Amino acid sequence: MGNTSDADPLIGLVGVCAAGKTTITARLRALGIRAKPIAQEHSYVADMWLRLTHPEILVFLDASYPVCMARRKLNWTEMEYQEQQHRLRHARQHANLYIFTDDLTPEQIIEKIRAFIQVWRQQ
Repeated sequence: MGNTSDADPLIGLVGVCAAGKTTITARLRALGIRAKPIAQEHSYVADMWLRLTHPEILVFLDASYPVCMARRKLNWTEMEYQEQQHRLRHARQHANLYIFTDDLTPEQIIEKIRAFIQVWRQQ
């Protein structure tokens, strides 16, 4: 495991249920990258992601309704999924990086985030 430093950017991960927030957060942390999952999808407060944490980089992980259902065997309707998407609109608009996870492995998602961090550091 790598060492984390307060100088490293804090990565906030937001998205619908089963988009990969918990899995990706755990893998980023195992690599020594500061990461925090943000359960914004359950809040009616539009900027809850910002109130819960102040990430230097906000990553929006998205997934389709059928994939979310297959990943977690969720007991929710497509209307509930759409409500989560609606609640996440502020985070989506402010995300530094948007990743649609349906056809990606966790390793591919991690690589996209790591590549973005490298570009971010050079700014």
